[in-house]
Amino acid sequence: MSGLNTPSNCAAPQPTFDAGLNTTEAMTLDNYTFPNERLRKVLSDPNKTPLVLVSCGSFSPPTNLHLRMFEEAADYCEFETDYEVVGGFFSPVGDAYKKAGLASAHHRIKMTRIAVQDSSKWIGVDPWEPLHKEYLPTVKVLDHFDYELNEVMGGIETTTGEKKRIHVALLAGADLIQTMSTPGLWAREDLDRILGHYGAFILERSGTDIDDALLSLQQWRDNIRVIPQLIQNDVSSTKIRLFRKRGKSIRYYIPDKVVDYIYEHDLYAEEDKKQLEKSKERESGDPTPSGSSEVTAAS
Repeated sequence: MSGLNTPSNCAAPQPTFDAGLNTTEAMTLDNYTFPNERLRKVLSDPNKTPLVLVSCGSFSPPTNLHLRMFEEAADYCEFETDYEVVGGFFSPVGDAYKKAGLASAHHRIKMTRIAVQDSSKWIGVDPWEPLHKEYLPTVKVLDHFDYELNEVMGGIETTTGEKKRIHVALLAGADLIQTMSTPGLWAREDLDRILGHYGAFILERSGTDIDDALLSLQQWRDNIRVIPQLIQNDVSSTKIRLFRKRGKSIRYYIPDKVVDYIYEHDLYAEEDKKQLEKSKERESGDPTPSGSSEVTAAS
C-alpha cells in the first residue's frame, strides 16, 4: 500500500510519462499539470460538501473491483452522506515501492488510463506520485491533491458563483484498514492526518474482518466510512497475476482493453521465471557486502 515505510530507490532516473488520457506529450515533474479535465466544474447542490476520492495503490493490474470501488463510494455518498462527489482519481504508486509483481509505473499508468478511458467520465489518473523517483507516503499524496484542488484551483464553483473548498478523502479496500491497524506499519502522525483530517471510505471485502481492524483505530472511527459490498467480489491484482503465471485466462476479471494491453506487452506471465533467475544469480554471485542491505519485496 502507498503509505507503508518502504525504502526508496534514489539512484533511479527521473520518470517520464505521457501527459494525459488523450496525448502522447511527455510529462515530468518539471512540466507536470494536474489532470482536472474530468472534475465536475460546478457543484450541483450548494448545501453539500464537494468531495474528491483518491485511491492509492499498486494497480498491478487494475481490476474491475478497483473501478467498482469508485462507483460504490459515489452511491454511498449520494444516499448516506452530505457529500457530493465531484471527481475521483487513481494514484498509482511509483517504482520505488518494492513489491513482488509490481509492473513498471509506465505500464501501470497506461493500464489505469485504459481502464477509465471509455468506462468512466469522472474517474481520472494522476501521474504525480509515480513521477517521483523516490517513494512517497500516502499522506503526501493526499496533501498534493488538497493543494492542487484548493490552493491552485481555488475549490469548486457553486450554482451561485461562489467558490467552495473541496474535501479530499482516501478510497480503499478493507485490506488497507488492516494494515493501518497493524502496530508500527504506518507512522502515527500519518494516520492522524489521513484518518483524522482527510478521512477514508473503505469498501468491505470478503475474507477481511474489518470490525476487528477498526478496534485499534477507534479515535478516528467517525472519519472511517465503511461501504458494504452488496455483491461480493474478491477479484484482486494478486489473483490476476497468479492466473497469468499459470497460463489461465484473465478476461472479464479486469477491463477488456487492459487484458489486451497485458497480452500485448506480455506482462506478469514471466514473473516466476524472472524471480528464479534472480535467485540463481544471488546463489552463484557475490554475497551482499557487509554493512549494506537488500530490499525484500513483499508478497
